[in-house]
Amino acid sequence: MIRVPCRVIYGDTDTMGVVYYANYLRFFEVGRNEYMRARGLPYREVEARGFALPVTEARCRYLKPARYDDLLAVETRVTRVKGARVVFSYALRNEAGDLLADGHTEHAALGPTGRPGRLPAEIVEILAPEEA
Repeated sequence: MIRVPCRVIYGDTDTMGVVYYANYLRFFEVGRNEYMRARGLPYREVEARGFALPVTEARCRYLKPARYDDLLAVETRVTRVKGARVVFSYALRNEAGDLLADGHTEHAALGPTGRPGRLPAEIVEILAPEEA
């Protein structure tokens, strides 16, 4: 699991000063990108190897609101890598450690031809879920 800080900017919020619901997925994306970077596999490297990981499913459960200027932490982990699928799970917390939202994204592995295919063993090894 990696933990990445994110500050809520004004543009992330709605007219009530609460983070707009779709922006939670952007926070998840920040966590996912930094997770891959921390594991030594920036997403750009995945693309350079001829693969893409488009989102095929996204889920977010909203528990408490995040507001303008809050300092948040996105906790990200891989929970499954199997065949042509990768699942990332997320927890979004405030400075007090309160869980504001959690969720997951599922990704299909597309090979150089743009068709679903198994990821190379070295990518699977890098993304493999860590032992709890």
